[in-house]
Amino acid sequence: MILTMKDRHLLSEKEIPETQLEEQLACFANGFPYPKAVAIATVRKGIKNLSDEEREVCMKIWDAYLATNRTILKFVPASGAASRMFKDLYTFLDAPREEPATDTETQFFDRITHYAFYDALNRQCLATEGLDIPALIAAGRYKAIAACLLEESGLRYGALPKGLIPFHTCPEGARTAMEEHLVEGALYACNKSGEIHIHFTVRPEYRASIEQMVKEKAPFYERRYGVKYTVTLSVQSPHTDTIAATPDNEPFRDADGALLFRPGGHGALIDNLNRIDADVVFIKNIDNVAPDHLKAPVISCKKALAGMLVDIQQKIFGYLHLIESGEYTHNQIEEMIRFLQNELCIKNPEMKLLEDVELILYIKRKLMRPLRVCGMVRNAGEPGGGPFFVVNPDGTVSLQILESSQIDMTCPAQKALFEQSAYFNPVDLVCALKGPDGKKYHLPDFVDKNTGFISRKSKDGRELKALELPGLWNGAMSDWNTVFVEVPTETFHPVKTVNDLLRPQHR
Repeated sequence: MILTMKDRHLLSEKEIPETQLEEQLACFANGFPYPKAVAIATVRKGIKNLSDEEREVCMKIWDAYLATNRTILKFVPASGAASRMFKDLYTFLDAPREEPATDTETQFFDRITHYAFYDALNRQCLATEGLDIPALIAAGRYKAIAACLLEESGLRYGALPKGLIPFHTCPEGARTAMEEHLVEGALYACNKSGEIHIHFTVRPEYRASIEQMVKEKAPFYERRYGVKYTVTLSVQSPHTDTIAATPDNEPFRDADGALLFRPGGHGALIDNLNRIDADVVFIKNIDNVAPDHLKAPVISCKKALAGMLVDIQQKIFGYLHLIESGEYTHNQIEEMIRFLQNELCIKNPEMKLLEDVELILYIKRKLMRPLRVCGMVRNAGEPGGGPFFVVNPDGTVSLQILESSQIDMTCPAQKALFEQSAYFNPVDLVCALKGPDGKKYHLPDFVDKNTGFISRKSKDGRELKALELPGLWNGAMSDWNTVFVEVPTETFHPVKTVNDLLRPQHR
Protein backbone atom coordinates (compact mmCIF):
# COMPACT_ATOMS: atom_id res chain seq x y z
CA MET A 1 0.00 0.00 0.00
CA ILE A 2 1.22 3.51 -0.83
CA LEU A 3 0.93 6.00 2.02
CA THR A 4 0.64 9.74 1.51
CA MET A 5 2.25 12.33 3.75
CA LYS A 6 -1.23 12.92 5.22
CA ASP A 7 -1.50 9.20 5.99
CA ARG A 8 1.89 9.13 7.69
CA HIS A 9 1.02 12.18 9.77
CA LEU A 10 -2.20 10.51 10.95
CA LEU A 11 -0.34 7.31 11.83
CA SER A 12 2.20 9.34 13.76
CA GLU A 13 -0.54 11.15 15.68
CA LYS A 14 -2.11 7.85 16.68
CA GLU A 15 1.29 6.23 17.34
CA ILE A 16 0.39 3.39 14.97
CA PRO A 17 3.41 1.89 13.16
CA GLU A 18 3.08 1.07 9.47
CA THR A 19 3.69 -2.60 10.23
CA GLN A 20 0.58 -2.62 12.45
CA LEU A 21 -1.44 -1.10 9.63
CA GLU A 22 -0.20 -3.77 7.23
CA GLU A 23 -1.00 -6.54 9.73
CA GLN A 24 -4.55 -5.27 10.12
CA LEU A 25 -5.11 -5.07 6.37
CA ALA A 26 -3.84 -8.64 6.11
CA CYS A 27 -6.48 -9.66 8.65
CA PHE A 28 -9.21 -8.37 6.34
CA ALA A 29 -7.79 -10.32 3.43
CA ASN A 30 -7.11 -13.54 5.32
CA GLY A 31 -9.81 -13.46 7.99
CA PHE A 32 -9.48 -15.08 11.40
CA PRO A 33 -9.48 -18.82 12.05
CA TYR A 34 -12.19 -20.12 14.35
CA PRO A 35 -10.86 -21.30 17.71
CA LYS A 36 -11.33 -25.05 18.06
CA ALA A 37 -13.50 -25.92 21.05
CA VAL A 38 -13.04 -29.55 22.11
CA ALA A 39 -15.52 -29.62 25.01
CA ILE A 40 -17.87 -27.47 27.05
CA ALA A 41 -16.89 -26.60 30.59
CA THR A 42 -19.23 -28.08 33.19
CA VAL A 43 -19.28 -28.55 36.94
CA ARG A 44 -18.02 -32.06 36.30
CA LYS A 45 -14.97 -30.72 34.52
CA GLY A 46 -13.87 -27.14 34.14
CA ILE A 47 -16.22 -25.22 36.46
CA LYS A 48 -15.82 -25.32 40.22
CA ASN A 49 -18.94 -25.43 42.37
CA LEU A 50 -18.01 -24.25 45.86
CA SER A 51 -19.69 -25.78 48.88
CA ASP A 52 -20.77 -23.47 51.70
CA GLU A 53 -17.69 -24.52 53.68
CA GLU A 54 -15.34 -23.87 50.76
CA ARG A 55 -16.94 -20.48 50.17
CA GLU A 56 -16.39 -19.52 53.81
CA VAL A 57 -12.74 -20.59 53.63
CA CYS A 58 -12.19 -18.49 50.48
CA MET A 59 -13.86 -15.46 52.06
CA LYS A 60 -11.56 -15.74 55.08
CA ILE A 61 -8.53 -15.97 52.78
CA TRP A 62 -9.67 -12.76 51.11
CA ASP A 63 -10.26 -10.92 54.39
CA ALA A 64 -6.75 -11.91 55.49
CA TYR A 65 -5.34 -10.67 52.19
CA LEU A 66 -7.10 -7.31 52.56
CA ALA A 67 -5.45 -6.93 55.96
CA THR A 68 -2.01 -6.95 54.28
CA ASN A 69 -2.80 -3.57 52.70
CA ARG A 70 -2.26 -4.66 49.13
CA THR A 71 -3.54 -2.49 46.31
CA ILE A 72 -6.97 -3.72 45.25
CA LEU A 73 -8.72 -2.13 42.28
CA LYS A 74 -12.13 -2.30 40.62
CA PHE A 75 -11.78 -1.99 36.84
CA VAL A 76 -15.09 -1.00 35.25
CA PRO A 77 -15.54 -0.73 31.46
CA ALA A 78 -17.90 2.26 31.36
CA SER A 79 -17.72 3.63 27.85
CA GLY A 80 -21.15 2.36 26.84
CA ALA A 81 -23.65 5.01 25.76
CA ALA A 82 -27.09 5.08 27.36
CA SER A 83 -28.65 5.60 23.94
CA ARG A 84 -28.69 1.82 23.47
CA MET A 85 -30.82 1.46 26.60
CA PHE A 86 -33.43 3.73 25.09
CA LYS A 87 -33.47 2.32 21.56
CA ASP A 88 -37.16 1.42 21.73
CA LEU A 89 -38.12 4.89 22.97
CA TYR A 90 -36.19 6.48 20.12
CA THR A 91 -38.11 4.25 17.71
CA PHE A 92 -41.35 5.42 19.34
CA LEU A 93 -40.35 9.09 18.97
CA ASP A 94 -39.75 8.53 15.24
CA ALA A 95 -42.96 6.56 14.69
CA PRO A 96 -45.98 8.28 13.01
CA ARG A 97 -48.32 7.20 15.85
CA GLU A 98 -48.75 9.24 19.03
CA GLU A 99 -49.45 6.50 21.59
CA PRO A 100 -47.40 3.46 22.67
CA ALA A 101 -48.25 0.28 20.77
CA THR A 102 -45.55 -2.31 21.38
CA ASP A 103 -45.27 -4.31 24.61
CA THR A 104 -41.98 -2.57 25.41
CA GLU A 105 -43.43 0.92 24.95
CA THR A 106 -46.60 0.10 26.90
CA GLN A 107 -44.61 -1.37 29.78
CA PHE A 108 -42.41 1.71 29.99
CA PHE A 109 -45.31 4.15 30.34
CA ASP A 110 -47.55 1.87 32.45
CA ARG A 111 -44.81 1.43 35.05
CA ILE A 112 -43.04 4.75 34.68
CA THR A 113 -43.37 5.59 38.40
CA HIS A 114 -41.12 2.61 39.21
CA TYR A 115 -38.01 4.12 37.60
CA ALA A 116 -35.40 5.74 39.81
CA PHE A 117 -35.36 8.72 37.44
CA TYR A 118 -39.13 9.32 37.70
CA ASP A 119 -38.90 12.34 40.03
CA ALA A 120 -36.24 14.01 37.88
CA LEU A 121 -38.27 13.32 34.75
CA ASN A 122 -41.45 14.64 36.35
CA ARG A 123 -39.69 17.90 37.28
CA GLN A 124 -38.36 18.19 33.74
CA CYS A 125 -41.84 17.67 32.25
CA LEU A 126 -43.22 20.44 34.50
CA ALA A 127 -40.42 22.78 33.49
CA THR A 128 -40.61 22.04 29.76
CA GLU A 129 -44.27 21.26 29.15
CA GLY A 130 -45.98 22.92 32.10
CA LEU A 131 -47.63 19.58 32.99
CA ASP A 132 -46.55 16.67 35.16
CA ILE A 133 -46.29 13.10 33.87
CA PRO A 134 -49.82 11.95 34.91
CA ALA A 135 -51.31 14.98 33.15
CA LEU A 136 -49.29 14.38 30.00
CA ILE A 137 -50.35 10.73 29.92
CA ALA A 138 -53.97 11.72 30.44
CA ALA A 139 -53.66 14.07 27.47
CA GLY A 140 -52.08 11.32 25.35
CA ARG A 141 -48.81 13.25 25.08
CA TYR A 142 -46.50 10.27 25.53
CA LYS A 143 -43.91 11.58 23.10
CA ALA A 144 -43.50 14.74 25.16
CA ILE A 145 -42.48 12.56 28.11
CA ALA A 146 -39.99 10.56 26.01
CA ALA A 147 -38.56 13.80 24.59
CA CYS A 148 -38.10 15.24 28.10
CA LEU A 149 -36.20 12.09 29.03
CA LEU A 150 -33.93 11.79 26.02
CA GLU A 151 -33.51 15.00 24.08
CA GLU A 152 -31.20 17.98 24.48
CA SER A 153 -34.01 20.22 25.75
CA GLY A 154 -34.74 17.72 28.53
CA LEU A 155 -32.67 15.43 30.76
CA ARG A 156 -30.46 14.40 27.80
CA TYR A 157 -30.29 10.78 28.98
CA GLY A 158 -29.83 9.68 25.40
CA ALA A 159 -26.55 11.62 25.27
CA LEU A 160 -25.19 10.37 28.60
CA PRO A 161 -22.98 7.38 29.37
CA LYS A 162 -24.92 4.46 30.84
CA GLY A 163 -23.01 4.87 34.11
CA LEU A 164 -24.69 8.24 34.79
CA ILE A 165 -28.25 6.94 34.44
CA PRO A 166 -30.08 6.55 37.78
CA PHE A 167 -30.66 2.83 38.29
CA HIS A 168 -31.97 2.48 41.84
CA THR A 169 -33.98 4.43 44.41
CA CYS A 170 -32.30 4.78 47.80
CA PRO A 171 -33.21 6.67 50.98
CA GLU A 172 -30.87 9.50 49.96
CA GLY A 173 -32.37 9.61 46.45
CA ALA A 174 -31.70 8.10 43.04
CA ARG A 175 -28.40 6.28 42.62
CA THR A 176 -26.55 5.91 39.31
CA ALA A 177 -24.76 2.78 38.13
CA MET A 178 -21.40 4.42 38.80
CA GLU A 179 -22.40 5.22 42.35
CA GLU A 180 -23.33 1.58 42.85
CA HIS A 181 -19.76 0.65 41.91
CA LEU A 182 -18.47 3.09 44.52
CA VAL A 183 -20.64 1.35 47.10
CA GLU A 184 -19.56 -2.12 45.99
CA GLY A 185 -15.93 -1.11 46.28
CA ALA A 186 -16.43 -0.17 49.91
CA LEU A 187 -17.93 -3.58 50.63
CA TYR A 188 -15.38 -5.98 49.16
CA ALA A 189 -12.34 -4.08 47.80
CA CYS A 190 -11.33 -1.96 50.80
CA ASN A 191 -7.97 -2.78 52.40
CA LYS A 192 -7.05 -2.36 56.07
CA SER A 193 -6.14 1.30 55.52
CA GLY A 194 -9.60 2.04 54.17
CA GLU A 195 -8.30 2.63 50.63
CA ILE A 196 -10.45 1.86 47.60
CA HIS A 197 -9.15 2.17 44.05
CA ILE A 198 -11.70 2.29 41.24
CA HIS A 199 -10.89 2.78 37.58
CA PHE A 200 -13.50 3.58 34.93
CA THR A 201 -12.71 3.36 31.23
CA VAL A 202 -14.75 6.08 29.51
CA ARG A 203 -15.26 7.87 26.23
CA PRO A 204 -13.43 11.21 25.90
CA GLU A 205 -16.70 13.14 25.53
CA TYR A 206 -17.99 11.72 28.82
CA ARG A 207 -14.89 12.31 30.89
CA ALA A 208 -15.79 15.74 32.29
CA SER A 209 -19.31 14.72 33.36
CA ILE A 210 -18.04 11.56 35.06
CA GLU A 211 -15.30 13.47 36.86
CA GLN A 212 -17.97 15.88 38.10
CA MET A 213 -20.12 12.99 39.34
CA VAL A 214 -17.17 11.56 41.29
CA LYS A 215 -16.37 14.96 42.77
CA GLU A 216 -19.96 15.40 43.93
CA LYS A 217 -20.77 11.88 45.11
CA ALA A 218 -17.57 10.26 46.40
CA PRO A 219 -17.38 12.36 49.62
CA PHE A 220 -20.88 11.18 50.62
CA TYR A 221 -19.91 7.51 50.34
CA GLU A 222 -16.56 8.13 52.02
CA ARG A 223 -18.41 9.46 55.06
CA ARG A 224 -21.00 6.69 54.98
CA TYR A 225 -18.50 3.82 54.82
CA GLY A 226 -15.46 5.39 56.49
CA VAL A 227 -13.24 4.91 53.43
CA LYS A 228 -11.08 6.87 51.05
CA TYR A 229 -11.60 6.58 47.28
CA THR A 230 -9.00 6.94 44.58
CA VAL A 231 -11.00 7.10 41.37
CA THR A 232 -9.15 7.23 38.06
CA LEU A 233 -10.39 7.39 34.48
CA SER A 234 -8.90 6.43 31.14
CA VAL A 235 -9.96 6.38 27.51
CA GLN A 236 -9.06 3.91 24.81
CA SER A 237 -5.67 4.85 23.43
CA PRO A 238 -5.62 6.06 19.80
CA HIS A 239 -2.95 3.47 19.00
CA THR A 240 -5.53 0.73 19.63
CA ASP A 241 -7.77 2.07 16.86
CA THR A 242 -8.08 -0.18 13.83
CA ILE A 243 -8.13 0.66 10.14
CA ALA A 244 -11.41 0.26 8.23
CA ALA A 245 -11.35 -1.52 4.90
CA THR A 246 -13.41 -1.53 1.73
CA PRO A 247 -15.26 -4.72 0.70
CA ASP A 248 -12.19 -5.38 -1.51
CA ASN A 249 -9.89 -5.20 1.55
CA GLU A 250 -8.31 -1.92 0.55
CA PRO A 251 -7.91 0.89 3.12
CA PHE A 252 -11.18 2.79 3.48
CA ARG A 253 -10.89 6.52 2.92
CA ASP A 254 -13.46 9.18 3.82
CA ALA A 255 -14.81 11.86 1.52
CA ASP A 256 -11.65 13.93 2.10
CA GLY A 257 -9.37 11.03 1.22
CA ALA A 258 -8.24 10.42 4.80
CA LEU A 259 -7.74 6.92 6.18
CA LEU A 260 -10.64 5.90 8.40
CA PHE A 261 -9.82 4.41 11.79
CA ARG A 262 -12.37 3.03 14.25
CA PRO A 263 -12.21 2.13 17.97
CA GLY A 264 -10.87 -1.40 18.38
CA GLY A 265 -13.70 -2.63 20.63
CA HIS A 266 -13.50 -3.65 24.28
CA GLY A 267 -10.44 -5.75 23.52
CA ALA A 268 -8.54 -2.45 23.28
CA LEU A 269 -9.01 -2.14 27.04
CA ILE A 270 -6.21 -4.66 27.61
CA ASP A 271 -3.97 -1.65 26.99
CA ASN A 272 -5.78 0.33 29.72
CA LEU A 273 -5.59 -2.65 32.08
CA ASN A 274 -1.89 -3.01 31.33
CA ARG A 275 -1.32 0.50 32.70
CA ILE A 276 -2.91 -0.43 36.04
CA ASP A 277 -0.58 -1.01 38.99
CA ALA A 278 -2.52 -3.21 41.40
CA ASP A 279 -2.12 -6.60 43.04
CA VAL A 280 -5.69 -7.76 42.49
CA VAL A 281 -8.18 -6.34 39.99
CA PHE A 282 -11.94 -6.93 39.93
CA ILE A 283 -13.50 -6.54 36.47
CA LYS A 284 -17.21 -6.01 36.10
CA ASN A 285 -19.43 -4.26 33.55
CA ILE A 286 -20.92 -0.88 34.42
CA ASP A 287 -24.55 -2.07 34.23
CA ASN A 288 -24.23 -5.19 36.40
CA VAL A 289 -25.13 -3.73 39.81
CA ALA A 290 -27.71 -4.50 42.48
CA PRO A 291 -29.61 -2.29 44.96
CA ASP A 292 -28.45 -2.40 48.57
CA HIS A 293 -30.98 -4.96 49.81
CA LEU A 294 -29.78 -7.46 47.18
CA LYS A 295 -26.03 -6.85 47.55
CA ALA A 296 -25.30 -9.54 50.17
CA PRO A 297 -24.90 -12.47 47.72
CA VAL A 298 -22.89 -10.23 45.39
CA ILE A 299 -20.44 -9.28 48.13
CA SER A 300 -19.97 -12.81 49.48
CA CYS A 301 -19.51 -14.13 45.95
CA LYS A 302 -16.90 -11.50 45.11
CA LYS A 303 -14.96 -12.24 48.27
CA ALA A 304 -15.06 -15.97 47.57
CA LEU A 305 -13.77 -15.53 44.01
CA ALA A 306 -11.00 -13.24 45.24
CA GLY A 307 -10.05 -15.64 48.03
CA MET A 308 -9.79 -18.48 45.53
CA LEU A 309 -7.61 -16.29 43.31
CA VAL A 310 -5.23 -15.56 46.20
CA ASP A 311 -5.09 -19.22 47.22
CA ILE A 312 -4.29 -20.40 43.68
CA GLN A 313 -1.75 -17.60 43.17
CA GLN A 314 0.08 -18.58 46.35
CA LYS A 315 0.32 -22.17 45.13
CA ILE A 316 1.63 -21.00 41.74
CA PHE A 317 4.23 -18.79 43.39
CA GLY A 318 5.31 -21.69 45.61
CA TYR A 319 5.87 -23.92 42.59
CA LEU A 320 7.76 -21.18 40.72
CA HIS A 321 10.05 -20.56 43.69
CA LEU A 322 10.66 -24.31 43.86
CA ILE A 323 11.55 -24.41 40.17
CA GLU A 324 13.92 -21.45 40.58
CA SER A 325 15.67 -23.19 43.48
CA GLY A 326 16.35 -26.26 41.36
CA GLU A 327 15.74 -28.42 44.42
CA TYR A 328 12.62 -30.22 43.30
CA THR A 329 11.99 -33.93 43.32
CA HIS A 330 10.31 -36.15 40.73
CA ASN A 331 7.28 -36.38 43.00
CA GLN A 332 7.07 -32.58 43.15
CA ILE A 333 7.23 -32.38 39.34
CA GLU A 334 4.32 -34.81 39.16
CA GLU A 335 2.47 -32.67 41.73
CA MET A 336 2.96 -29.58 39.54
CA ILE A 337 1.69 -31.45 36.50
CA ARG A 338 -1.43 -32.53 38.41
CA PHE A 339 -1.93 -28.90 39.47
CA LEU A 340 -1.80 -27.75 35.84
CA GLN A 341 -4.19 -30.48 34.75
CA ASN A 342 -6.68 -30.51 37.63
CA GLU A 343 -6.67 -26.96 39.03
CA LEU A 344 -5.90 -24.92 35.91
CA CYS A 345 -7.41 -27.46 33.46
CA ILE A 346 -4.42 -27.27 31.10
CA LYS A 347 -3.82 -30.37 29.00
CA ASN A 348 -0.78 -31.12 26.86
CA PRO A 349 -1.09 -34.05 24.42
CA GLU A 350 2.70 -33.99 23.96
CA MET A 351 3.46 -34.20 27.70
CA LYS A 352 4.83 -37.74 27.58
CA LEU A 353 7.27 -36.80 24.81
CA LEU A 354 9.00 -34.09 26.84
CA GLU A 355 12.41 -34.68 28.38
CA ASP A 356 12.92 -33.66 32.02
CA VAL A 357 14.44 -30.26 31.16
CA GLU A 358 11.74 -29.58 28.57
CA LEU A 359 9.07 -30.62 31.06
CA ILE A 360 10.17 -28.22 33.77
CA LEU A 361 10.47 -25.37 31.24
CA TYR A 362 6.95 -26.20 30.04
CA ILE A 363 5.58 -26.11 33.59
CA LYS A 364 7.32 -22.80 34.28
CA ARG A 365 6.02 -21.28 31.05
CA LYS A 366 2.46 -22.24 31.90
CA LEU A 367 2.69 -20.93 35.47
CA MET A 368 4.39 -17.62 34.62
CA ARG A 369 1.34 -15.75 33.36
CA PRO A 370 -1.51 -13.61 34.67
CA LEU A 371 -4.28 -15.40 36.56
CA ARG A 372 -8.03 -14.87 36.47
CA VAL A 373 -10.92 -16.44 38.34
CA CYS A 374 -14.17 -16.01 36.40
CA GLY A 375 -17.68 -16.34 37.71
CA MET A 376 -20.08 -18.30 35.49
CA VAL A 377 -23.87 -18.31 35.80
CA ARG A 378 -26.40 -20.78 34.49
CA ASN A 379 -27.48 -19.74 31.00
CA ALA A 380 -30.89 -18.09 31.22
CA GLY A 381 -31.08 -16.79 27.68
CA GLU A 382 -28.83 -13.74 28.01
CA PRO A 383 -26.67 -13.00 24.95
CA GLY A 384 -22.93 -13.48 25.29
CA GLY A 385 -20.06 -15.91 25.58
CA GLY A 386 -19.62 -19.14 27.47
CA PRO A 387 -16.91 -21.41 28.95
CA PHE A 388 -15.15 -23.98 26.77
CA PHE A 389 -12.04 -26.12 26.54
CA VAL A 390 -10.15 -24.73 23.53
CA VAL A 391 -7.04 -25.74 21.59
CA ASN A 392 -4.29 -23.12 21.96
CA PRO A 393 -1.76 -22.12 19.26
CA ASP A 394 0.89 -24.24 21.02
CA GLY A 395 -1.30 -27.35 20.81
CA THR A 396 -2.26 -27.41 24.48
CA VAL A 397 -5.87 -27.24 25.66
CA SER A 398 -7.12 -24.77 28.27
CA LEU A 399 -10.22 -22.96 29.48
CA GLN A 400 -11.42 -20.03 27.36
CA ILE A 401 -14.48 -17.78 27.08
CA LEU A 402 -15.83 -17.88 23.54
CA GLU A 403 -18.51 -15.71 21.95
CA SER A 404 -21.00 -17.14 19.46
CA SER A 405 -19.18 -15.25 16.68
CA GLN A 406 -16.05 -17.29 17.48
CA ILE A 407 -17.82 -20.60 16.89
CA ASP A 408 -17.88 -22.11 13.41
CA MET A 409 -21.64 -22.61 13.16
CA THR A 410 -21.20 -24.28 9.75
CA CYS A 411 -19.47 -27.16 11.52
CA PRO A 412 -22.15 -29.42 13.09
CA ALA A 413 -19.84 -30.58 15.89
CA GLN A 414 -18.82 -27.06 16.89
CA LYS A 415 -22.40 -25.78 16.68
CA ALA A 416 -23.56 -28.69 18.86
CA LEU A 417 -20.95 -27.86 21.49
CA PHE A 418 -22.08 -24.25 21.63
CA GLU A 419 -25.73 -25.26 21.96
CA GLN A 420 -24.89 -27.72 24.74
CA SER A 421 -23.19 -25.10 26.90
CA ALA A 422 -25.25 -24.52 30.03
CA TYR A 423 -23.26 -21.56 31.36
CA PHE A 424 -22.94 -17.90 30.49
CA ASN A 425 -20.14 -15.38 31.04
CA PRO A 426 -21.49 -12.48 33.15
CA VAL A 427 -18.14 -10.61 33.08
CA ASP A 428 -17.41 -11.27 36.74
CA LEU A 429 -13.62 -11.55 36.91
CA VAL A 430 -10.99 -11.27 39.61
CA CYS A 431 -7.45 -11.00 38.25
CA ALA A 432 -3.87 -11.17 39.51
CA LEU A 433 -1.51 -9.24 37.25
CA LYS A 434 1.87 -9.72 38.95
CA GLY A 435 4.47 -12.46 39.04
CA PRO A 436 6.22 -13.95 42.08
CA ASP A 437 8.83 -11.15 41.97
CA GLY A 438 6.10 -8.52 42.38
CA LYS A 439 6.58 -7.20 38.85
CA LYS A 440 3.61 -6.67 36.54
CA TYR A 441 3.19 -8.93 33.58
CA HIS A 442 3.14 -7.16 30.21
CA LEU A 443 -0.43 -8.08 29.31
CA PRO A 444 -0.19 -7.57 25.50
CA ASP A 445 2.24 -10.51 25.49
CA PHE A 446 -0.63 -12.83 26.44
CA VAL A 447 -3.08 -11.80 23.69
CA ASP A 448 -4.00 -14.25 20.95
CA LYS A 449 -4.05 -11.94 17.94
CA ASN A 450 -5.79 -14.58 15.83
CA THR A 451 -9.05 -14.13 17.75
CA GLY A 452 -10.21 -10.78 16.41
CA PHE A 453 -13.53 -10.03 14.73
CA ILE A 454 -14.50 -8.58 11.35
CA SER A 455 -17.93 -7.01 10.96
CA ARG A 456 -19.79 -5.13 8.25
CA LYS A 457 -20.55 -1.45 8.82
CA SER A 458 -21.23 1.63 6.72
CA LYS A 459 -19.93 5.18 6.51
CA ASP A 460 -21.71 7.94 4.59
CA GLY A 461 -23.75 5.32 2.77
CA ARG A 462 -20.68 3.28 1.78
CA GLU A 463 -20.12 -0.27 2.99
CA LEU A 464 -16.97 -1.00 4.96
CA LYS A 465 -15.33 -3.74 6.97
CA ALA A 466 -14.50 -3.04 10.62
CA LEU A 467 -11.87 -4.86 12.64
CA GLU A 468 -12.35 -5.49 16.35
CA LEU A 469 -9.40 -6.54 18.48
CA PRO A 470 -9.55 -9.80 20.45
CA GLY A 471 -12.20 -9.30 23.16
CA LEU A 472 -10.99 -8.28 26.62
CA TRP A 473 -12.13 -11.49 28.34
CA ASN A 474 -11.80 -13.57 25.15
CA GLY A 475 -8.67 -13.50 23.02
CA ALA A 476 -7.06 -10.64 24.95
CA MET A 477 -6.82 -12.98 27.96
CA SER A 478 -6.36 -16.15 25.93
CA ASP A 479 -2.95 -16.98 27.39
CA TRP A 480 -3.90 -16.25 31.00
CA ASN A 481 -4.35 -19.02 33.53
CA THR A 482 -8.09 -19.36 33.96
CA VAL A 483 -10.35 -20.81 36.63
CA PHE A 484 -14.14 -20.94 36.23
CA VAL A 485 -16.45 -20.91 39.26
CA GLU A 486 -20.22 -21.23 39.26
CA VAL A 487 -21.84 -18.16 40.83
CA PRO A 488 -25.52 -17.69 41.74
CA THR A 489 -27.77 -16.07 39.14
CA GLU A 490 -28.84 -13.54 41.79
CA THR A 491 -25.38 -11.97 41.45
CA PHE A 492 -26.06 -11.08 37.81
CA HIS A 493 -28.12 -7.92 37.18
CA PRO A 494 -27.49 -6.67 33.62
CA VAL A 495 -29.31 -3.63 32.24
CA LYS A 496 -29.34 -3.70 28.45
CA THR A 497 -32.66 -1.88 27.96
CA VAL A 498 -34.42 0.65 30.17
CA ASN A 499 -37.18 -1.86 30.94
CA ASP A 500 -34.59 -4.17 32.52
CA LEU A 501 -34.70 -1.71 35.42
CA LEU A 502 -38.24 -2.97 36.07
CA ARG A 503 -36.98 -6.46 36.87
CA PRO A 504 -37.27 -7.58 40.51
CA GLN A 505 -33.48 -7.49 40.98
CA HIS A 506 -33.51 -3.71 40.42
CA ARG A 507 -36.43 -2.87 42.67
